[in-house]
Amino acid sequence: SESLAGRVEIVQLGSLTLAECGANTREKRWIRGGFPRAFLSRSANDSSAWMTNFISTLIERDLHFYDARLASGLVRRMWTMFAHYHGQTTNYSSIASSLGTPASTVRHHLDLLSGLLLVRQLQPWFENIGKRQVKSPRLYFRDTGMLHSLLGIHSAKSLLSHPRCGASWEGLVVEEILTSVPHSDAYWWSTQQGAEIDLVLFHKGKRFGVEVKRADAPSVTPSIRIAKEALSLKQVTIVHPGAKSYPLAKGIKAVGIDELIRTPTCIYEP
Repeated sequence: SESLAGRVEIVQLGSLTLAECGANTREKRWIRGGFPRAFLSRSANDSSAWMTNFISTLIERDLHFYDARLASGLVRRMWTMFAHYHGQTTNYSSIASSLGTPASTVRHHLDLLSGLLLVRQLQPWFENIGKRQVKSPRLYFRDTGMLHSLLGIHSAKSLLSHPRCGASWEGLVVEEILTSVPHSDAYWWSTQQGAEIDLVLFHKGKRFGVEVKRADAPSVTPSIRIAKEALSLKQVTIVHPGAKSYPLAKGIKAVGIDELIRTPTCIYEP
């Protein structure tokens, strides 16, 4: 058979985006996720049941096609642990210690889930700036419905009161941006001193920063100012759930989620 190298284009098809679902279903999309059967279910209970069965089928049957060495019980505990690390720096050793398994097993399984487009390991950006920088990827489940199911979240009330609510919102917005906004490369950045920014995007030879906040009236923090200066970011956009978009400082602006959905490239515009 002939190789297809150089003759095909690979297109990644993730779950439904916020833009595809529509602005009036944003909360529903956040809670249920974007897998069509979960999102379009007649009730929240039906959606939760579908996602629970979907995860069980993946763990107990489908994953054995790719790696038959891991017991289903260990995989389920590993996925739950990954869900609690959503939006955080991946600490392979800590996860492995909690599960009683080698760090290499954790790393291998995360790489497998990344290849299956179930999780995203956002790589760190390094800059020669004389600061100690974090060198581990940040972990996100690509579908919030799957994340919520693993965390035992099945309603808006339980989501809003959950300790991982902010991280869930961050992951939703990060995935929307990386799916909808054109870019050549994407990273996250953090220093050991605590300065960080959620996304560093490269577009047409320039660097742009994105910070995700679940506050209706975000402000410019010292962390954002440090990131903008240290990384020479042309612009920093703070995405928030409010309706308004407005400038905050020179080269820094706040953008409401609805504007991001309507015009994804607004993060590149002054």
